[in-house]
Amino acid sequence: MYNNYVFDLYGTLVDINTNEGKSYLWKKLQEFYAFYGADYEWKELKNKYEYICKEEEEKIKNCDYPEIKVEFVFQKLFSDKGVQVSMETAEVTARFFRIISTKYIRLYDGVEEFLQLLKKKNKKVYLLSNAQKVFTDNEFRMLKLNRYFDGVVYSSEEGCKKPSGQFFDVVIERYKLKKSETIMIGNDWISDIRGSANAGLDSLYIHSNISPDDTDLDKVEAKYIIPDGDFNKISKLILI
Repeated sequence: MYNNYVFDLYGTLVDINTNEGKSYLWKKLQEFYAFYGADYEWKELKNKYEYICKEEEEKIKNCDYPEIKVEFVFQKLFSDKGVQVSMETAEVTARFFRIISTKYIRLYDGVEEFLQLLKKKNKKVYLLSNAQKVFTDNEFRMLKLNRYFDGVVYSSEEGCKKPSGQFFDVVIERYKLKKSETIMIGNDWISDIRGSANAGLDSLYIHSNISPDDTDLDKVEAKYIIPDGDFNKISKLILI
C-alpha cells in the first residue's frame, strides 16, 4: 500500500521510562559538575538547567514549535560557573544525564519483526523524532534499529519539532518522498497524527503505554488506529 514508512520513536517503536525530576539524578549531576570545578547545589543546578532550556528555546524564531540542542545547555551550565569545557565534554555530560535519568529502554514486541518485513519487501523506512541527537543516536544504535532505516531526522538538529509542518517537510524534501506513497506511524495524536495530517500524509496511530494521557480516540485524525498498543497488528493494516 505504501512505499515509505515514517516512524516516531519513543512510545511507538521504543518503550522508555525516564524521570528528569528525581533528586537522585540532580545530585549525581551536581557531583559530575563538581569534578570539573563547577560548584552547584543540586536544586540550583536543576532550576538553572530548566531556565537555560527555556531561554534557548525563546531564541529560536523561525519555527512555530522550536527545538533546542541540549548539549549547549550543559555547556552553558559549566561556563556560568566560570568553567570552560569543550563540546565533547558537554556531550558526555548530556549522555551521563540521560543514563542516570533512564529507568529502562526497550523495543516493543513485534517492532523488529515488522521492520525486517518492511526491508524484505524493499520498503523505505525513515525516522522523524522529537528527540535530542546527543541522547537518541546512541540509544538508536544500542537497540540496533539503525540497520533498518534509510534516513533519520532529529528535531534537535533542525531547530524544529512535530507537529510543525516545517519539520515534516524536512523528511519529505530531504528524501524526496511522494506524499501519496508515504505513511506516518506514531503514538501522539497531536505531534504525530495531527502534524502528519497538516503535512498531507496518511497516518497510523498506535495508543501505547506512553501516549499522552489526554488522548481521545474519537478525535484522533488517523486513517488507521490501533487502540490497544499491539504493534503486531500494524502489518495486517498497512502492509499485507
